[in-house]
Amino acid sequence: MSRNNNIIILVLAVLAITTNVIANPKSDADQFLWLEEVQGEKALSWVEGQNKQTLEVLENLPTFQQFFDKNLEIANSSEQIAYPSFRGDYIYNFWRDATHVRGILRRTSLAEYKKAEPAWETVLDIDALAKSEDENWVYKGNSCLYPEYRHCIVSLSRGGADASVRREFDMQTKAFITDGFITAESKGGISWINKDTVMIGSDFGAGSMTDSGYPRITKIWNRGSPLADAKIVFEGKQSDVGIWGVVYNTPTASYPVIVQATSFYTSNTYSYNDGELTKIEIPEDANISGIYKGQLLVRLKTDWNVNVATYPQGSLISIDFEKLLGGSRDFSLVINPDKRSTISGLSITHDKLLVNMLSNVRSELFSYTFNAGKWQHSRVDTPALGSISVVASSDTSNDVFYAYAGFLKPTTLYYLDENLQSQEYKSLPAFFDASPYIVSQHATRSKDGTLVPYFMIARKDIQLDGTNPVLQYGYGGFEISMRPSYSATIGVSWLDQGGVYVLANIRGGGEFGPAWHLAALKENRQKSYDDFIAVAEDLIKHKVTSPQHLGIRGRSNGGLLMGVMLTQRPDLFNAVVCQVPLLDMRRFNKLLAGASWMAEYGDPDIPEQWEYIRKYSPYQNLDADKTYPKVLFTTSTRDDRVHPGHARKMVALMEAMGKPVYYYENTEGGHDGASNKKQSAYLNALVYSYLLDQLK
Repeated sequence: MSRNNNIIILVLAVLAITTNVIANPKSDADQFLWLEEVQGEKALSWVEGQNKQTLEVLENLPTFQQFFDKNLEIANSSEQIAYPSFRGDYIYNFWRDATHVRGILRRTSLAEYKKAEPAWETVLDIDALAKSEDENWVYKGNSCLYPEYRHCIVSLSRGGADASVRREFDMQTKAFITDGFITAESKGGISWINKDTVMIGSDFGAGSMTDSGYPRITKIWNRGSPLADAKIVFEGKQSDVGIWGVVYNTPTASYPVIVQATSFYTSNTYSYNDGELTKIEIPEDANISGIYKGQLLVRLKTDWNVNVATYPQGSLISIDFEKLLGGSRDFSLVINPDKRSTISGLSITHDKLLVNMLSNVRSELFSYTFNAGKWQHSRVDTPALGSISVVASSDTSNDVFYAYAGFLKPTTLYYLDENLQSQEYKSLPAFFDASPYIVSQHATRSKDGTLVPYFMIARKDIQLDGTNPVLQYGYGGFEISMRPSYSATIGVSWLDQGGVYVLANIRGGGEFGPAWHLAALKENRQKSYDDFIAVAEDLIKHKVTSPQHLGIRGRSNGGLLMGVMLTQRPDLFNAVVCQVPLLDMRRFNKLLAGASWMAEYGDPDIPEQWEYIRKYSPYQNLDADKTYPKVLFTTSTRDDRVHPGHARKMVALMEAMGKPVYYYENTEGGHDGASNKKQSAYLNALVYSYLLDQLK
């Protein structure tokens, strides 16, 4: 579509509504509902026109091509770490590079993996598969039958969407099983009970999916029988988020359970045994974190009084699983983090439970054992002042690999031996020279007095004169922590261009446990936004930057954060990168997986809850009389989690008000916004070229 035709369509859309709607965007009338038709001809023509206008500018900025070339070179580097995954006798790895754009699933032995140049055996080539089947396949992982890991269910997505086709694959013959367990494209999943039986949640037809777009029904499916004949073992409510069958495997037993997610943060869990269901009596907002030495591990989101004891919010407790099913309430306290700490991950080996703790947003690793009914622990000697992630562990051995990274420290993979001694295995090369820069951690008071921390990466000789281009990043939701990480893209495309990078640890995240998250839930959402504003104001106060040179970036829930910053404080920022965002909070619960997030934001169909949501909902708070920075919105046509209509409608309304805006929609990529390394490099080249153009 030509630019002129696009303008004509936009003008006609504007003329079709009353002047009052444009002047008063808080009206419930929505003249851009047609943009919610993801594959609608009119909507896609609009997208094509928007992309053309945006790319004509951003692709021609002087930094675009050099950023794209350099970041693609980094992404495709042969020196990237081949992250391991233990599966039986093998270590598996999924690898992408310039030759294998879609990727290959490959394997080797542990002994071979420890060599400088391991010899790999290709098991499944996604590029070759996509070509032979003429499908835009994106690999979404596999689930294998424990403990042999020969029979696997491979998930394949068209264009990167969450919905996937699932097909049984034989790791020994390295071929799909033509008459095996195969499903049509759907959200959901399959869990192995044994070689010939699986629990499955999928789209079984009318009424089988929840309002959130996930399976409402779990069935038992036997090999050799049609899926239509599978037996229903659990039916949830239409209002549930979803129903999932899960199997917890241990060296001594397997434990099938069915999880009824009643909301994003609450669930009922049932043990499944030969057709019988037994409810697991734990709080609805507690999370089962695995089974170790027969002990069910449970993390608490709120205080719990049970058996004349009070187990505190954020703690990890355990109980013998079989005894719990028999009525016991004899729990043990494993960990009780302090107010500035939280559990960020658990990993199980044959003899140990590894606990990844986050203390003041810095990782520490601990080893726990359970003997004679008591928990004991010791600290693992790991690098300090960065982020740790356990990459690979197995309950059939004590082999462990973990990754460590800092803002200026390239990600390094370590092997943890039987004595919990760390041995460096491989590190990313230094894709940029970190020596001129320094990392510092700061804190500032939010509007209500809460101390909010943030990290800053800047040149050691930074001049505090208010002229530094700063990129501030945030998320603030769903108890997800923003931790230090190494990004060659940020180094090359931002720090080396004279930029300062800031990571804000605002409420709503999980940096300090459940309380930090709950503090910004639902009616308290504004606190998360106040925190982000406070960090921006602190940077300006200390003359690190000024509004003219301050840019912000966020995606998904962080995209909502960007929309709120745009509408509440456009005076603070001169660049906003808003990616795969939620923006129309009046209709978010009616779009794709949106209904599942009402536990986070509230229900806009309940008047008293809409009353607090409407105060920050970006789409409803655009003001024709305000001046906004020229925003860059990005999304994906194939995002079936956060509807692309959010970004589309926001851009259309801003243009109808005469506001400047950039918009780019990738036709594939799912919620990640990109389905391969080339697309990621391209998107980042657009983003950083835009930022430098706006903020320098």
